[in-house]
Amino acid sequence: MGMTATEKIFARHAGRDRVRPGEIVTARIDRALLNDVSGPIAFERLAQMGVKRLRQPDLAVLVGDHFAPPKDVASARALRSLQRFADEHGVRHHYDIGTGGIEHTLLPELGLVRPGDLIVGGDSHTCTYGAFGAIGIGMGSTDIAAALAMGELWFTVPATLRIEFHGERQPYVTGKDLILHLIQRLGVDGAAYRSMEFGGPGMASLGMDERMALCNMAVEAGAKTCIVPPDEKTREWARRATGGEGVVEHGDADADHADRLEVALASLPVLCARPYSPGNVAPVAEVRGVRVDQAYIGNCANGTLTDLRQAAAILRGRKVARGVRCVVVPATRDIYRQALAEGLVDVFTEAGALVSPPTCGACAGLSTGVLAEGQVCVATTNRNYRGRMGDPESQVYLANAHVAAASAVAGELIHPEAL
Repeated sequence: MGMTATEKIFARHAGRDRVRPGEIVTARIDRALLNDVSGPIAFERLAQMGVKRLRQPDLAVLVGDHFAPPKDVASARALRSLQRFADEHGVRHHYDIGTGGIEHTLLPELGLVRPGDLIVGGDSHTCTYGAFGAIGIGMGSTDIAAALAMGELWFTVPATLRIEFHGERQPYVTGKDLILHLIQRLGVDGAAYRSMEFGGPGMASLGMDERMALCNMAVEAGAKTCIVPPDEKTREWARRATGGEGVVEHGDADADHADRLEVALASLPVLCARPYSPGNVAPVAEVRGVRVDQAYIGNCANGTLTDLRQAAAILRGRKVARGVRCVVVPATRDIYRQALAEGLVDVFTEAGALVSPPTCGACAGLSTGVLAEGQVCVATTNRNYRGRMGDPESQVYLANAHVAAASAVAGELIHPEAL
């Protein structure tokens, strides 16, 4: 019996010829990521362990993104703690205001993610790195502290759920819609402690940005991790971003999968997730007419250049409706600069939108678009639990960038083609 791509990555990092789902293995780590929320706690744990100096400082990546730019004294202290730790331990990969962006878009952009890597992060959406043929696993701050102290961690090898996409997408259907469809089918715990492996001929139509959107929300189906086994698009990206192709892993033909799902892309409509769960999914056409107070375009996998281009295509020559806030958040400094170069920022500001510096911001209810009671937001973010973006009585509808931009213009949830 062969192995899946996920099992091969675990086996190689554990120094084993093969592993099986359910086995506990100790595996070396390629990167350990901390941000301004998870970092300060991890630093305390490292001090309690007696770690005075990291033995492998290049394992660590520190990104100030949740509270950047700082909105109050507490957030300024959190960002300062990253700088101090980087200085004390000789951490080269520290990114703050003006040098970085939102972590899960930033690391691939910097070439700090490679196909075949095993990455742990103090953020649940670390699974985004599956888009690049890597394994990314979100963990608590204490686990990340242990990874930094030892350079390795123990894992239970997850079983693999194989998902194959077939056919061609309808207009305005994006990677966001694909993952919303899967969460609708599986439920928010249907992939619990599994690795979601995405493949099939339909994957070829998804660029790297849309693969990020697909992988980013695997955790919302309960998955431990996910992976898109590399194809030529992945290899091309890796050569450009990292200077090499990494270690390309594909599952064996006789690999054992816990389950398989087939998705006919031609039958998928444009979708949204209604309050208060990413699993409360419906076609956008069925919820048309819901009044919106805010449209928010951005997050750790949907503030990409692809998302900004999609939003700009809708907003060009149009105006944001009176009484609606439209917030656009390029995910990294370089995406912001490219959006400027392409004239996208002019499109947004001419339409009446606010273009924010890179930040997690309102996605986690922290700043730059927090909602008051009774307010409704359509957002390209990844969670819409009660109180996620502000007051517990506010509501968030998750959708792709086409939908968010169109809804900003219409003042209500609307299918883009209705414009």
